[in-house]
Amino acid sequence: MSVEKNQFYEITITDIGTNGEGVGKINDFVVFVPEAITGDTLEIKILKVKKNLAYGKIEKILSPSPSRNSETCEVAKKCGGCQLQHMSYAAQLEWKQSKVYNALTRIGGLKDVEVLPTIGMETPAHYRNKAQYPIRKENGKVQIGFYMSRTHKVVDWSTCGIQDPRCEQIIELVKNFLEVNNISIYDEEVHKGLVRHLMIKTGFYTGEIMVCLVINGNELPHSDKLLETLKEVEGLASVLLNVNKARTNVILGHEIKVLEGREYIVDTIGDLKFKISALSFFQVNPVQTKVLYDQALAYAELNGSETVWDAYCGIGTISLFLAQKAKQVYGVEIVAPAIENARENASLNGLDNVQFFVGKAEEVIPEQYANGLTADTIVVDPPRKGCEVALLETLVKMNPQKIVYVSCDPATLARDLGYLAEYGYKVEKVQPVDMFPHTTHVETVVLMTKVEK
Repeated sequence: MSVEKNQFYEITITDIGTNGEGVGKINDFVVFVPEAITGDTLEIKILKVKKNLAYGKIEKILSPSPSRNSETCEVAKKCGGCQLQHMSYAAQLEWKQSKVYNALTRIGGLKDVEVLPTIGMETPAHYRNKAQYPIRKENGKVQIGFYMSRTHKVVDWSTCGIQDPRCEQIIELVKNFLEVNNISIYDEEVHKGLVRHLMIKTGFYTGEIMVCLVINGNELPHSDKLLETLKEVEGLASVLLNVNKARTNVILGHEIKVLEGREYIVDTIGDLKFKISALSFFQVNPVQTKVLYDQALAYAELNGSETVWDAYCGIGTISLFLAQKAKQVYGVEIVAPAIENARENASLNGLDNVQFFVGKAEEVIPEQYANGLTADTIVVDPPRKGCEVALLETLVKMNPQKIVYVSCDPATLARDLGYLAEYGYKVEKVQPVDMFPHTTHVETVVLMTKVEK
């Protein structure tokens, strides 16, 4: 007996899926229910039925799980930003640990692997140092916020529990500037209008802040008035325009124009300083970034005699952490401006034992290996899609004693670890780190060592 669309059922949630949705059974039929957690007993309405599973929505919570969090953001259900806010923080950390374990065993085929408890934050609030807000006009009013889940409709909001509180002030100032000066707002359907996005980057420890407007043009009318308006923002160090005239969903273009201040802001991780430009990647949670990098450094166990490769090095954050302990570090990154930042950051911190290459890791490292450059330890921190096969093949050929893998996606991590395990590497330690509280994302640091045959 199956379940029927638009009908109401009682269900007890027994598990949580990889995307954070509750999972239960009705008549042996698997049902996925967003915003439900293990231990909930619910009345649900079935929205969609497939061959062996169905999707429902909560109509009424009959008996809440002990892990349910009643204090949630007022727009949490509309905004797609925080998928797990309805779950207690302790339960979030446990779920992320099991998410990593399930990926490694089911996708990677790894056996006898231990995943350590997720390292969480003492205070999992206002941790993000970067926000990108679409700007749209609806019913004649300027809207600045986040996209509603699975739509391009902007959710207008007044407060956010995970962004820097100054973002709220900047949004109001920018919104007022756009309305008072009648600045045209971009319409993505017809590719007309000027102002597309507002990006804000903040220095968590330095307090510096960058405001960047993304425009579908070359100039912003009345920009002097915007600068005057923004003067009241504490810590303002950079006001930029980013030119993006392309008909695309990609937020940023390649051209930056400085309206006031510097092209970058500065922040610190531990004892190191970093220049952060509009186009460069920098981890969004500085508190947990130090936890993550300290873990990677601990797993590398450097004593000062090693040569280390850092693949996908970005602006050199991990590279410089490693350079404090290694003899020589080589970093590679495909984004040229990021490598410029990396070299500046090495100079800023007085580290001369690190060298950076621009290019694809899967091309540069094999090329340098062919030229005789080898390494004792290799650290990889790839994007969500994981490592290219060409890079994994070269890692195996280089035969390092240790591979430290920093991952933002358990599924591709599991795939890549499975590949390396086939070629003589053993998973020694797996440490999840909660970089993104209240979301389904989790970072993981893994130590693999060469097995002596």
